[in-house]
Amino acid sequence: MTDLAAALPKLDGALELPGLAAPVTIHRDPQGVPHLRAATAGDAWFALGVVHAQDRLFQMDLTRRRATGRAAEFLGPAAVEADALARRLGVERASRRDYAAAAPETRAMLDRYAEGVNALIASDTPLPVEYALLGERPEPWEGWHSIAVMRRLGLLMGSVWFKLWRAAALPVVGAEQVGKLRYDDGGVDALIIPPGVEAKRWEATLAELAPGVSALLEAAAPDAAGGGSNNWAVGPGRSATGRPVLAGDPHRVFEIPNMYAQHHVACDEFDAIGLTVPGVPAFPHFAHNGRVAWCVTHAFMDLFDLFVERFDTTAAHTLFRGEWRPAARRHETVAVRGAPPREIEIIETHHGAVIAGDPARGTALALRTVQTAETDLSFDCLPRMLRAGSVDELYAATAGWGLIDHNLVAADTAGHIGQLVRATLPRRPRANGWLPVPGWTGEHEWEGWIPHAEMPRVIDPPGGVIVTANNRVVADDHPDYLCTDCHPPYRARRIAELIAAGESLTAAGAAAVHADVLSPNALLLRKRLTALAQPAEADAARLRALLLGWDGRMAVGSEAATAYIALRRTLTALLVERSGLAGVASHPYLAVPPGVVPMNQLWWCLPRLLRDDDTALLGGWSWAEALAEALRRAAAEPLRPWGEAHAPRFAHPLTPLFPKAGLDPTARPLGGDGDTVLAVGMLPSAGPAATYGALARYAFDVGDWDNSLWAVFHGVSGRPGSPHYADQNAAWSDCRMVPMRYTWAAIEREACATQVLRPSRQGGRP
Repeated sequence: MTDLAAALPKLDGALELPGLAAPVTIHRDPQGVPHLRAATAGDAWFALGVVHAQDRLFQMDLTRRRATGRAAEFLGPAAVEADALARRLGVERASRRDYAAAAPETRAMLDRYAEGVNALIASDTPLPVEYALLGERPEPWEGWHSIAVMRRLGLLMGSVWFKLWRAAALPVVGAEQVGKLRYDDGGVDALIIPPGVEAKRWEATLAELAPGVSALLEAAAPDAAGGGSNNWAVGPGRSATGRPVLAGDPHRVFEIPNMYAQHHVACDEFDAIGLTVPGVPAFPHFAHNGRVAWCVTHAFMDLFDLFVERFDTTAAHTLFRGEWRPAARRHETVAVRGAPPREIEIIETHHGAVIAGDPARGTALALRTVQTAETDLSFDCLPRMLRAGSVDELYAATAGWGLIDHNLVAADTAGHIGQLVRATLPRRPRANGWLPVPGWTGEHEWEGWIPHAEMPRVIDPPGGVIVTANNRVVADDHPDYLCTDCHPPYRARRIAELIAAGESLTAAGAAAVHADVLSPNALLLRKRLTALAQPAEADAARLRALLLGWDGRMAVGSEAATAYIALRRTLTALLVERSGLAGVASHPYLAVPPGVVPMNQLWWCLPRLLRDDDTALLGGWSWAEALAEALRRAAAEPLRPWGEAHAPRFAHPLTPLFPKAGLDPTARPLGGDGDTVLAVGMLPSAGPAATYGALARYAFDVGDWDNSLWAVFHGVSGRPGSPHYADQNAAWSDCRMVPMRYTWAAIEREACATQVLRPSRQGGRP
C-alpha cells in the first residue's frame, strides 16, 4: 500500500514563498475549505494558485494534458484517441490565441495565478503521490494553461453528439424516421422563458432535411447499416425570509478529483465564495460576492456545426461554391506511456478540423465550433463578475462569454432574480441543428453573431420563481435558431411543483428538492403495464405485479426501482435490436472520443415512442409485444435494493495503472436516476451503477450569507489520504449540506487550521 500521508502538504503555520507583496492568511474550516484573505487582487490570485496546487496539483496537471493532447504520457494507450482529438481541435492554439487577446487585467490575473502555482511547486511542499507513482514531475504553469483547462471541461459538450448519432443512424432508419432520434420532450416542452409556459418542438420536414440527407447518403460507406443539472431561484415575495433563495446542483460524469472545489477568496476589491475550477482563477460558474449570487446549468445551445466536405482525388482540396480550396494537413506525434509513440494526421478545412471519415474516400466530416473557431474573451468576464453589484450588472459583465453555454441564474441583495443564456452563438439556418450539412454549397455558413443583448433573459418574472434543468429555454419560434436538442422537462416540472407546494422557501429547505426521487418515466411504464395482459410465466407475472404496486420513487431501499431499470434497459435493448440500429455501433461517426452508443441514445428516445404508441422502429412489433418480451427477459435478473445496484465507483484516473495504491475515495448507495431531480444517472449500456450526478449542491440565502449551505461529492482535497479527500461524501450521499461560512468572524472562530503565506526573504513582488 502506498504511503499516502507522506505526500500530504502542511496546511498550518507559515509558508514563505517568493512573489508575494504582502502576507496572505488562509483559514481552513472543519471541511477543509480554504478561506484566503489577501491585501490585493494580485496576491489573492497568487494565493489561490498556491492553494489549488496544495490540494489539486495533479488534477490540474492532468486536465492541462488532456486539453493539449498529452494525457497519454501519463495514462498510456487508453488516452491516445482523446489526445488526438484535442490536437485536431486545436485547443492549445486557441488557448494561446485567447490569452494573447485578453485584457491586461485578465492576463495579470492569469499570470499571478500561475506564479502562485509555480511557487508551490518550487517549495519544499511534498508533491502529490501520483508523481511518485508515475516517476514524473509537474511542468511549470503558464497563464494560457488556465484557459486550456476551462476549454477542456466544456469541450464538445452538447449538440455535436446528437448530430453524429442521427447521421450514423440515417441510412438504417431512413429520412422519415431520423427526426425521432432525439431526447424525449415529455409530451410537450416546458420552457424556461417565460416561466411556466409550454410549447411544442419544431420538427424538421423532409424538405428541410434534404440537403443534409443527400450529403450523408453520398458519404455513407457501403456497410453503414452494419447530463443534467438543476438550478432555481425563489424571489423574496415567495420565500419564507423575504430574501431570495438561489439553489441547485451541477451534474456531470463523476471524475476524481471533482472538477469543482470549494473556496473563498477576499481582498481589497472583492470578497467571493463559491466553487472554483482547479487550474482556473475566479469563480466562473457558482459563487456570490456579498451582493449578487450566481449559478449555472447547461443551456444546450447549439455551438457546433458538422459539415460533409467533398475532397478531390488527392484529398488535398475541398470543394466550396464551385472552387477547390486547399485543406491544411500536418502530422503530430503523441507520446504514450509504456508504448511506442503514435503519429496522427490533422486535416483542416476552412470550416474546421476533420473529426470523422476518410478524405481519401472523397468525403469526411469537419467540425466548426464556437469553442475554437474565433478569438474568445470569456476570461475577461471573470474579474468583472466579481465586481458586479446586482443581477443586471452581473449580466452586463458576462458579455463575450463563449467557452460553453449556460443558463446563468442569479439573485441579488436588492431582491432581484434573473436568468440569462450566457453564450456566444452564430446566426445560421435552423436546418443545421439536425444533421451534418453539405459543406460545398455555401448555404449553411455562419452569418455573424447573435448580440449579447438579444440572448434570452428574464428578470423578476411574474410568480417570482425561475427553474432551469437543461430543458428548452424558449419556444422554437424565437427569431434566432438556438438549439435543436435539450433534456426533457421532467426535472424542471417537478422542481416547480415542489416549490409551489412550499419546498425550497429557505436555503435549508432546498435539500428536499435536491433529494426528490419521483420518476415520471417509471409512472409511464407502470401505466403501460396496467393495460398489458397478465404474463403466463410466473416470474414475469411477479415482476409486473411488483411494478404495478410501486409508487415510482427511485429510493435507495426500493427493489421495485431496480426492477423498473431492468425492464427499461431490456425494453431499450429490444428497440436497438428491432430497429436495426445495433449495427450502427461500429460506424466511424460514432467513434469520435468518447464515442456514442446506440443503446444510450435510444434510452432517451424510448419514452416518447412509448407515449405516442409509435411502433415505426419496432420492426413490425407492437409495444404490447415488446413489453411482454421485455418482462420475460428482465424477470431473470436478480432483485436487490436500488441503492446497492446503483452505487457508483469513484475511480481515480491512475487506478487502472496502480490498482493497489489506494487512490479511490469511498462511495455509498445512491437513489435517483436520470429522470428525477436527484439526477444520479447511469450509462444504460453498461448497467445500473451510477456514472454521473451532482458534483456539488448549494443553496444561497441571498443577503444573510452565513445561512447558505453546500456540499461536494467527495471532499475539498484531491490528494488521496487527506482527511478531506472524502469527508463530505456521507452528507452528499444523504442530500445534506454543510455550512458555507462567509463572515470572517465565523470563519476565524471555527477554523481548524490557519496558514500564513509570507513573502520570501529572497524578496517579494515589487
